[in-house]
Amino acid sequence: MKETQTLKNKAQNKDASVRITGSEAIVKCLLEENVKTVYGYPGGAIMPLYDEFYKYQDKIHHVLTRHEQGATHAAQGYARISGDVGVAIATSGPGATNLITGIADAQIDSTPLVCITGQVPSHLLGSDAFQETDIVGISTPVTKWNHQITKASEIPEVLAKAFYIAKSGRPGPVLIDITKDAQFEEFDFNYEKCKGIRSYKPVPKTDENSLVEAAKLINEAKKPLIVWGQGVILGKAEKEFKAVIEKTGIPSAWTILGVSAIPTSHPLNVGMVGMHGNYAPNVLTNECDVLIAIGMRFDDRVTGNLATYAKQAKIVHFEIDPAEVDKNVKTDVAVLGDAKDSLEKLLPLLKENTHAEWRQKFKDLYKIEFEKVIKNDLYPTKEGLTMGEVLKEINTQTKGEAAIVSDVGQHQMVACRYAEFNQTKSNITSGGLGTMGFGLPAAIGAKMAAPEREVISICGDGGYQMTIQELGTIFQQKAAVKVVVLNNDFLGMVRQWQQLFFDKRYASTEMVNPDFVAIAKGYYLNAKRVSKREELADAVAEMVASKEPYFLEVCVEKEDNVFPMIPSGATVSDIRLE
Repeated sequence: MKETQTLKNKAQNKDASVRITGSEAIVKCLLEENVKTVYGYPGGAIMPLYDEFYKYQDKIHHVLTRHEQGATHAAQGYARISGDVGVAIATSGPGATNLITGIADAQIDSTPLVCITGQVPSHLLGSDAFQETDIVGISTPVTKWNHQITKASEIPEVLAKAFYIAKSGRPGPVLIDITKDAQFEEFDFNYEKCKGIRSYKPVPKTDENSLVEAAKLINEAKKPLIVWGQGVILGKAEKEFKAVIEKTGIPSAWTILGVSAIPTSHPLNVGMVGMHGNYAPNVLTNECDVLIAIGMRFDDRVTGNLATYAKQAKIVHFEIDPAEVDKNVKTDVAVLGDAKDSLEKLLPLLKENTHAEWRQKFKDLYKIEFEKVIKNDLYPTKEGLTMGEVLKEINTQTKGEAAIVSDVGQHQMVACRYAEFNQTKSNITSGGLGTMGFGLPAAIGAKMAAPEREVISICGDGGYQMTIQELGTIFQQKAAVKVVVLNNDFLGMVRQWQQLFFDKRYASTEMVNPDFVAIAKGYYLNAKRVSKREELADAVAEMVASKEPYFLEVCVEKEDNVFPMIPSGATVSDIRLE
């Protein structure tokens, strides 16, 4: 009976097939996966696909970025704020290699991308033909999966697998390289979504015993600390996570990709861990008796010196990727599985608690940090503007509802520390790779995925200039992104290290910058520059009120530093406040 049904299904699928070219098949695959927006840059080896995009303009919106790296970052921003798979497209050779930085960024930050590259015709493969590059070989270390297609008939199955792999389990980037002749070739097209792949188990089954053991350690803890990461957001587990911390009363700290899973103002949110994180959660990491890690990977910027990291504590690790368990920090109990499912099952096993005395320690240490650092950042008495007060003004004007897309550097740490977030998926930044140039194009993708949200890109003057050409994409697409450049005329984070650890030898870090406002106006954007405190509030208000793209340059103190700070190689409890 089953065999008869299978034959019947195959016959029906055959009847449903249509004869089309490989390039049209790619477009139809994208439509089957509900893709409405793609980012890319045309060229010779991908031209057949672009010819099909021309025919399908009413169904798929292609965004012409000004550089292929911008396409991947825009696709990342789209994916991060929407939860859908981002799509980036490029031609062969330099077009394909220009995607690599964004792909590597997506891999380490678990962002679901499908990147499609054109390739020289199959009979020229391996001949060093014009614009031929082995992009499959190059991208293998930085993709979740990749594949080269040389026959049009492979396209439906391979692209179905690509989307399934990119978004299932721990998300990540997939690259599909398609030869030019495969794009021209005709075949009988039929599409079936991928629902599983033999030997690939994206979500490990949760062991009920591990949940019981985890609950026992948590319930018996006198000084527990939760550190959560992006796994809570990727797993859509915000509701379950909030229920767990509120039932247990456990103080909870975040990695930079985890922030916004619960509101910044939540009383159990004790701030950021890591190199420029908050004083209390860093210091008390080495005093807690049980450390509960949820959807985070114990990155070196979080742990500092592993030899001294939380050695007094029992470690409970909730994680979807088995490769992350015991990779950096030895766990006492590992709970494998999807965060939403694991936390939902954990909740009834937990006892209610408040941990009032333990939480008071966090409050006491926060007061110290406020007096020595936060007060000076947010309420400065010196003449020059600080990055912190700019973020404070943005909070005031947006009421904590904006999505903040930051580049990489001092401004990134300030944005993560001081931006207020009232809803999830509101902090979009480059975490593991630390990619300068991420912020501007990622904000374009974020705004296009969530046009109803206020999207503000926070950049430094260094990283901004790495992808400044994407102002052209903003203008052409009329994407109402708000771009804020915090200009200190330095590569600020490197300069800070040079000041603190290299006797102020500022080697190649001072920037001689152009007229950023003139450049923005050259792209037909509304633009303004402020350098005085009394100008800031009105300028931010004007920017937020604008229904169009807006560029705001804020000239800040040249040699301000970001504190707290854990020096490289030091332990988390060695965090410096000055």
